[in-house]
Amino acid sequence: MSKVHGPVMARQAKTILRGALGLSVLVGVLDSNPVRDVSPIKAKTPPAGAKALTSTEVRDLLVSLGKSEHCRANDLVDPVTILIATGLRRSELLALRWVDVDEDEDDGTVSVTGKIVRVKGGGLVRVEAAKTAAGLRTIPLPRFALEALQKRATEPQYGTLGVIFPSAAGTLRDPNNFGKQWRKVRDALGVADTKTHTFRRTVATLIDDEGLSARVGADHLGHRHVSMTQDKYMTRGRQHTIVADLLDRTVAINDE
Repeated sequence: MSKVHGPVMARQAKTILRGALGLSVLVGVLDSNPVRDVSPIKAKTPPAGAKALTSTEVRDLLVSLGKSEHCRANDLVDPVTILIATGLRRSELLALRWVDVDEDEDDGTVSVTGKIVRVKGGGLVRVEAAKTAAGLRTIPLPRFALEALQKRATEPQYGTLGVIFPSAAGTLRDPNNFGKQWRKVRDALGVADTKTHTFRRTVATLIDDEGLSARVGADHLGHRHVSMTQDKYMTRGRQHTIVADLLDRTVAINDE
């Protein structure tokens, strides 16, 4: 199954089979669960993950967003702009409320105080929790994001929940549906391989490029461990000319 259908489907099948045989052990049909002895199913190559955008690509995308009639009609311009500006998760973005925005003269922040989840039998709900304890955080907003929110605040508000980005019906917006909307339009915007999660990696990489610490990146993205930011989000395998400059300054032989 792993060779024909891939390791993901093989792992899913293994999970189902382990559960079924576990029930057999409980009722006495089997003495032990043989699936527990099966070696972990690993991919030959690890998933590449979402590729970070360059600063130029981000600027071009913001321009394309503003010009897109489809994005304006489907309320994608503002939410994607805030994703680019903050690196939030989709569930965090769609849980933002107007009371979470703080304007302080020329500066502004947004507080992540919850997320949107789907509860079995209850539909979409906003919960006062984050993926980790570090996820509950306050993020400074760049000027372009603050201006987008200020402009949005002057427009008609839908629903009574106070969220910034509700659905067209004024209810909580489904993160999965939001992701589907983005996938439909990203080709036209010239970013065919870009996922909404790409913007988290982009923010982390730009932080790294600026020479800021991984601690700054972890706090901004809401990671509990700095290692997560370094290993999973900051782009690796790039050329660092600064290392050559360092060696020139410190160990190069002076011919004079």
